[in-house]
Order: sequence, then structure tokens, then C-alpha cells
Amino acid sequence: MATTQTDNTATDRARLRSTITALGMLPVLVILALGFHFLSGRFLSVNNLSIVMQQASINTVLAAGMTFVILTGGIDLSVGSILAAAAMVGVIVSLYPDIGMLGVPAAIGVGLLCGLANGVVIAFLKLPPFIVTLGSLTAMRGIARLLGHDTTVFNPDLPFDFLGNGTLFGIPWLAIIALVTIFVSWFILKRTVLGTWIYAVGGNIEAARLTGIKVPFVLLFVYAMSGLLSGLGGAMSAARLYAANGLQLGQAYELDAIAAVILGGTSFVGGVGSIWGTLIGALIIAVLSNGLILVGVSDIWQYIIKGLVIIVAVGLDRYRLKGLSRT
Repeated sequence: MATTQTDNTATDRARLRSTITALGMLPVLVILALGFHFLSGRFLSVNNLSIVMQQASINTVLAAGMTFVILTGGIDLSVGSILAAAAMVGVIVSLYPDIGMLGVPAAIGVGLLCGLANGVVIAFLKLPPFIVTLGSLTAMRGIARLLGHDTTVFNPDLPFDFLGNGTLFGIPWLAIIALVTIFVSWFILKRTVLGTWIYAVGGNIEAARLTGIKVPFVLLFVYAMSGLLSGLGGAMSAARLYAANGLQLGQAYELDAIAAVILGGTSFVGGVGSIWGTLIGALIIAVLSNGLILVGVSDIWQYIIKGLVIIVAVGLDRYRLKGLSRT
């Protein structure tokens, strides 16, 4: 009898751990949304939720690419600068008559090329990802400024502006693109052999190599994916703003992307994480930004509060999961 009760208790605890792990930071997102609605009375309005989705979309796309990289134990600090260069190329191409729509694939192509360059140096020359992508951050920022002659390039007749400002059945195109990106990323990570290899490389790179996994090509893929999605983010930004600026656009976007990934439960050392968790993390950051504006918090305090909430939320999540693992 006692044995049966013990087994039942262990089963219940296992189910509880599984449920809490699956929920991740979702309770924090819900609490923040309800709190801001209570304080402002406007947060949960249809119009404001649409704005939040748009605000979260570009960071969601960047964070999806960052998730691939961090799952292997790497880091990509260049995503914001790649986004700026890609957006600049997209707007410049859109200025040419008859081929304006090519601005979208041009922006994505620029991002992919930059990601491949990072991947080649990291995977085959074996240089540290932090140093390589830090260098790319600076170089791509300079290229973005050079392409735009250090000015803002406008196109009020941008042919793909609907991607940034239009809707489909009432849902912003930006949000649709972000959700499709999340779903495709989930499919790669959870339903393909390549996804298994990505987790294996992040879990133990030497063991992965010994089992026959082609580690350099896995690393090349994840940095290429990060670059490609940064290019997509550049196209989305250009579509949203009708413009690109090499100096300001994408500044500190890499920090928001990393924060979204870590908030979502992906381990900085690699091997553990979920793309759906990344989506929740990106939404938390967007909710914080939007909610603090609604309740009238100054720009200076917004940075301080966002930073503290991220640190506390991640700390509580880690402590909670650690405590459950002991039960």
C-alpha cells in the first residue's frame, strides 16, 4: 500500500514538473498583460493587442535565428547590424522601377550571405563566435551606413509596404510572418534529423563529433539561419518604416533577441531550449515595452524596469525548475 502511494506521488510530481516546464514563462506573460490592463484599462483592447503583435514580430524573427545559434552553445551579436544592412539593400532595390518587389529577396539574401560568412569563420576556422560576430556587428554597421551614404533612405511608394503595415483577415502581416517563422523553426528543430544534431552539438560537441555528426556543417547551418532571419527582419523593418537608416536601425536588437531566447528557457551553454519558449520571451519583452508606455513610465525608467524584470523572471524560473528537480 505504502509503495503504491509513493509511486503515485512520484508520478504526480513528474507530471507537475512536465507541466511547469511546458508552461515556462507563460504565467509571467499572462500576469504582465493582466497587470498592465488593470493599470491602464486599455492594454487588452483589440487595437493595442494588434500593436503588441507588430512590436513583437521582428524581435521574434531575430530571436528564432538566435535560438538556433544558442542551442549549439554559440552567440550571434551581429543580427541587429545585419538587419540594418539588409533593410538598406531592400529599400535601395525597391527604388528601381519594375523590380521593386525584389527588395524582399535581396534583403534576405544579404542576411544569408552575412550569416554564411560568420558560419564559415566559426565552423571551419574555429574562431570564437563572440569575437567573430562582434566583428561582424561593427563591419555590417559600417556597410549599412556606407550603402546609405550615412543618411536615411526613403521610399514612400515602397512596393512591399503591405508586409509592414497591412493585415490578412485582421491579423498584421508582420505577426503572420513571425508565426510562420516560429512554426518552420519548430519543425526543423523537432521533426528533422538536423534538429537532433543541433541539440546534440549544444549538449556535448565532442560527443556529437564522435558519433559521426558533421559539426562544422551544423554550425554553418545555424549561423546561416540566423543571418537569413536577420535579413527577413530587415525586409520587415523596411516595410514597416518605408525607410532604412544605417546608423540607428537595429541598434541593440541583438540584446532583445538574446533576452527573448533566454527568457524562453534556452540554456546559454546549449543543448536545452524550445522555439515556443522563445516566442513567449519575445512577447514578454513586447508587452513590457508597450505596457510601460501605456501607464506613462518615462523612457529612462523603461530601460531600468525591463532589465530588472528580465533578470528577476529568469532567476525565478531557474530557481523554480531547480527546486522541482530535487522533488
